[in-house]
Amino acid sequence: MAFIEDFKKFAFKGNVVDLAVGVIIGGAFGKIVSGLVDNLVMPLVSMALPGGNWREAAHVLKAMPDAKDNVALKYGALLGSIVDFFVVALVLFLVVSKIVNAKKPPEPPPAKKPEEKMIELLSEIRDGLKR
Repeated sequence: MAFIEDFKKFAFKGNVVDLAVGVIIGGAFGKIVSGLVDNLVMPLVSMALPGGNWREAAHVLKAMPDAKDNVALKYGALLGSIVDFFVVALVLFLVVSKIVNAKKPPEPPPAKKPEEKMIELLSEIRDGLKR
């Protein structure tokens, strides 16, 4: 019975539930970014680069009679995944930094140094004695 109670405490803590929601949203967000990259960014990049769809670029190591069975290093797919990663990282950075900055209270003005306060007080005393 203690095991079940311990598991409930663990599973329904705010951090675990938040993490689960974050993972699910992150997976969905990754698909959105992949769609954005595949359908908006890559066509623009493909226009600039010769050879059409560069995600299918590969170096054939061993040719087979059926081209789909070729043994190849598919570097285009790797480059596409790297581009996806950087776009996801950039967008997440922008979103998280906006959230963090929105939650952060404004910084109070820096306090005067003791020397500055002392000089200011001495100046006031001097000015008062001159009168």
